[in-house]
Amino acid sequence: MFCALALSGALSGQNKIDFEEYDLKNGLHVILHEDHSTPIVAVTMMYRVGSKNEEKSQTGFAHFFEHLTFEGSENIDRGEFDNYVNSAGGQLNANTSQDRTFYYELLPSNQLELGLWLESERMLHAKIKKIGVDTQREVVKEEKRQRYSQPYATFPENIFKRLYVEHPYNWTPIGSIEHLNSATLDAFQAFYNKFYLPNNATLSIAGDLDIAKTKELIKAYFGDIPKGNAVMQPDIQEPPLGGEKTATVFDDVQLPALMMGYRMPPQKSDDAYALEMAGTVLSGGASSRMYKRLVDEDQTAAFVQVFPFSLEQGGAFIMLAFANADKEIKDMKPAIEQEIEKLQNELISEREFQKIQNQMESAFIQSNSRMAGIAESLANYHTFYGDANYINTEIERYRNVSRKDIQDVAKKYLIKKNRVVLNYLPKSQEPESGNKN
Repeated sequence: MFCALALSGALSGQNKIDFEEYDLKNGLHVILHEDHSTPIVAVTMMYRVGSKNEEKSQTGFAHFFEHLTFEGSENIDRGEFDNYVNSAGGQLNANTSQDRTFYYELLPSNQLELGLWLESERMLHAKIKKIGVDTQREVVKEEKRQRYSQPYATFPENIFKRLYVEHPYNWTPIGSIEHLNSATLDAFQAFYNKFYLPNNATLSIAGDLDIAKTKELIKAYFGDIPKGNAVMQPDIQEPPLGGEKTATVFDDVQLPALMMGYRMPPQKSDDAYALEMAGTVLSGGASSRMYKRLVDEDQTAAFVQVFPFSLEQGGAFIMLAFANADKEIKDMKPAIEQEIEKLQNELISEREFQKIQNQMESAFIQSNSRMAGIAESLANYHTFYGDANYINTEIERYRNVSRKDIQDVAKKYLIKKNRVVLNYLPKSQEPESGNKN
């Protein structure tokens, strides 16, 4: 009871996140949150371009540009982008998903203008030159080598390419090195010209700032950047999966692992919220159902995890189970199936329901506990939900999910004909003839 009251108080009106938002004439959407609690400002830019916006022959472009745009610009020498921020005592980074590319600088508040200049240079004057392209190709190759050298690291690629056939969610953001190697400078320039536009971006700034002065600076740095053609998002209707897909992957792993992915609805849908809560029921901590069953009671698994990977136009509800020493996939799978069936056939208890509601509210509060998190959330809600004020109201979407809703989405989505099953096994178990998937 205390936990529920504490969370309710934390989400009361006094903690409401205030912000202003507006559009420049060129279409750049701006969101400003003023908070003087610390002398820090987060300058972020979100472009609505991810791997789902790529052509089948140009996979990996969105992620590649995340690297390439740090190569410099007409007014920033190669290697100096990072140096400007580091010298100012700040931090910077970027990430790419299937749906977006996101950049941020976390700076002392007296360096706000630096962040605006850097992002305006990225948007208008990025260098698409051979030396930069060649350098970043090698960086991406090394990133892919390091990522895929880790045990089980290929599972997202192996799940998504089977869950989605027609839709560009078929491939993951890291994409194809072959596509990057064969691409011309003109192809890279065309991608930049198409997507790195003010009318395809959201500038979100949070922290120790003066809104009136910040607006003037934004106008000075971004107001004259030309508007581009409207960016159309993919409109591809993926046919039903049509039955369970299974594959065996022989990898450099020590323990067998079972990985299952169920196709999900778009992230804005009510069902996506209910599925997220269903995932918390199954593996939201050491007291969750699958952890207690497989790790504590049966001791067939060393680790289990369930998480919904929600995306703008779909996604994947993922279940992972790593076998305990001397155990196999067949030792874990029956219990997993039974826990899914239990979720489908019985309402969760009121006590369990209250626990997961508290977990969702706690996670919501934590996601907006830092300036960078607030800026990112504001941009994300505007871009993909059409309402930046979800930062204050989205928690109601979770509160509106009922026990019956959780049961219903388990019945609707967590079914065999809607899933991909991957059996990860040590390479030592691979038949001599090989098994290529």
